[in-house]
Amino acid sequence: MAEPVELWWARRQWSKALEIPYPVGCYRSDWERHPVLVRQYRPDLNSGITLTQVPPAAEVYLVWQCDFGHQFVATPEEQRQRPGQSRRRSTWCPECAAGARRPRAPVPSRTVSPVRSRTRRVPVRQISPLHPVGEAVAGKSAVGESRVGEAFFSALAPTPASAAEGDLRHRLAQIFDVDFSLNAVRVGRAFFAHHEVWPDIVIAELRVAIEYDTTGRDGLEHVGRREDTDRRKDRLLRAAGWEVIRIRCGKLQPIGPWDISAPGVSKKTVGRVIDRLCEIRGDLIVECYRRRLSLT
Repeated sequence: MAEPVELWWARRQWSKALEIPYPVGCYRSDWERHPVLVRQYRPDLNSGITLTQVPPAAEVYLVWQCDFGHQFVATPEEQRQRPGQSRRRSTWCPECAAGARRPRAPVPSRTVSPVRSRTRRVPVRQISPLHPVGEAVAGKSAVGESRVGEAFFSALAPTPASAAEGDLRHRLAQIFDVDFSLNAVRVGRAFFAHHEVWPDIVIAELRVAIEYDTTGRDGLEHVGRREDTDRRKDRLLRAAGWEVIRIRCGKLQPIGPWDISAPGVSKKTVGRVIDRLCEIRGDLIVECYRRRLSLT
């Protein structure tokens, strides 16, 4: 059961028989993944205890202060899970989030004829349509249906989120002779109502997906619940016979066996991606898809 920070700290001092049970910086690597929370935490409001002295799973009530000066109490777990699927910075503060909500305008009622009321309207996208293009990649059937693990082009896929992602794709396209126009992979279970996932870069010939992860401008991307979503996406890809390489930038820690920590896209980063591809599929297989430079 959660308790005030003063009581929690005193109990830890007694149980560990230490004046400082958790040294400053003890949990720095865990909290670095949540830059917004680091900014909202105030040691002067929490008996002088720094955030790096608090285990992320501790059941303790901490005082936080948002960018607009609102103070509120929440446990580390509550605060780490608070953003949910929203990108608004205000979702890290309950008061800001409550003020951002607006009541919906009432929907005017209308009379529906008895004949039309018997007709059941089917939602447009209950299950996502698939849009395979070109020749079969990983086994497209003759009737144009895709199978689990097949890469294809999907009109539902979002546009690239950053220029760095496009830069990485361009650098890889200069090295590998593969089809970089594919942007989706068929998976066996629904992922947010669609039986497809959209990696940042799809290399169908090697069955490897590449993701470029940053915390974004407001520090809300790929942290908290969004990291849980990334893990679920990776599990679906691996269940379909794919492997995932995530380039984790800034303070983001690796979440998969092939992940790379890097400050951004560079020649060195691309080299590390190639090394990962060789580790996953083998040097000989990867070499088959390298472009041959003309000597003339």
